[in-house]
Amino acid sequence: MSLLKWMERADDLVWGPWLLVLLLFTGTYLMIRMDFLPLHNLGFAFRCILGREDKGRGPKTKGGISSFSALTTELAVTIGTGNILGVTTAMVLGGPGALFWMVVTSIIGMATKLAESTLSVKYRSVNEKGERAGGPMYTCVNALGNKRLGKFLGSCFAILAVFASFGMGNMTQSNSIADALSLSFGLPKAKIGLFVTLLTILVVLGGISSISKVTRLLVPFMGVFYLCGTLAVILTHWRNVPAALAGILGSAFCPQAMSGGILGSITVSAFQSLRWGVSRGIFSNEAGLGASGITSAAADTEDYIKQGYISMTGVFLDTVVMCSIMGLALVTSGVLGEYAPSELPEGTELVLAIFRSTFGPGTDMFVSICITLFAFATIVGWAYQGERAFEFLMGGRTRYNVWYRFVYALTAFLGCVFSLDAVWCFSDICNGLMAVPNLICVLALSGPLCKEIKGTA
Repeated sequence: MSLLKWMERADDLVWGPWLLVLLLFTGTYLMIRMDFLPLHNLGFAFRCILGREDKGRGPKTKGGISSFSALTTELAVTIGTGNILGVTTAMVLGGPGALFWMVVTSIIGMATKLAESTLSVKYRSVNEKGERAGGPMYTCVNALGNKRLGKFLGSCFAILAVFASFGMGNMTQSNSIADALSLSFGLPKAKIGLFVTLLTILVVLGGISSISKVTRLLVPFMGVFYLCGTLAVILTHWRNVPAALAGILGSAFCPQAMSGGILGSITVSAFQSLRWGVSRGIFSNEAGLGASGITSAAADTEDYIKQGYISMTGVFLDTVVMCSIMGLALVTSGVLGEYAPSELPEGTELVLAIFRSTFGPGTDMFVSICITLFAFATIVGWAYQGERAFEFLMGGRTRYNVWYRFVYALTAFLGCVFSLDAVWCFSDICNGLMAVPNLICVLALSGPLCKEIKGTA
């Protein structure tokens, strides 16, 4: 049996019913325990981003970045190819109904993101350079009563986060860049890999300060740029919107009965629709994985609940807004109905087909620019998260970080030349396993945490 087949089997095992239940149960449980405050206080969270809720409970910290920069770095990590290629992949493998489950997962995941980010800021530590360092690994060690268990869970999370940074954060993204640029401009993937590697080294060597400057510039620009393009597709096919919405909702529960027309003839089970919707939703917004808490912990504020709310908005923007629009563009364009299931393009080719069918082949450059910007922002954002996990494994010693940065940058080259299937499988496995120690920690601390969040409402 080939290595890819073994990886696919492992992927199916990790993302089996047990993990879907754990993720959805945790989010639902927290949402109920918090009296649905993540939804009620969504407006408050956005006002915090705009600086209109500046009544913090403590002074700002030194050596960190602003709350807005922390959010844009988080968004750089989450608003990546998961919003473009992840959505299309989910809807090909799980049918159009997978988009419904992506959105449901994200709404529930807002409570999980609020909890894990709040805990990451509250229980963060300081490394030997005096910099704030936090995340689920520090939460496990500093907050759990059983120190031996906390050390074990924290170490497990950190190891998996390092591997996830190489897979989900780097190889998947660089693979998407190579596909986009080679398909649109005919560039060799090896040369693309060398360029991405060099550019990554230049950015990540500056640490969180350099990374946040790049993401603060890239994220707002690429978000607006991308939304304009996908909204143009939907508006061009506006007559298909009612049928598309009905088809997405219907195929979430009965995929085979809703196939045909603009929905295509993809045959999947209801569980496949749920499985791919949840896994790609988590891949996109990272609610439950805990990695975003590492970036939240770098924010220069002591108001950990407020920072948790700011972090929570990333889930809403990433999936409820960005992924929904991309998925709706895919269905309304009619591309799913133009191909037989065996002939349906994959990854970047499918995204190119959406825009080509609407505006013609001249849009290849637009798609390639979007994918490149999104993917590179994710690469540099994940570099910080992976580095902090690596630093934790090194006992908080920062002198080894430079080695991680160089290895991380070189991994971008491997992502450019590896096959898409191998990269996605590796990333999926890392994602699923990383969620386990994080969710155990969040559930163990959920009682006093939910009480404290409700007390500040």
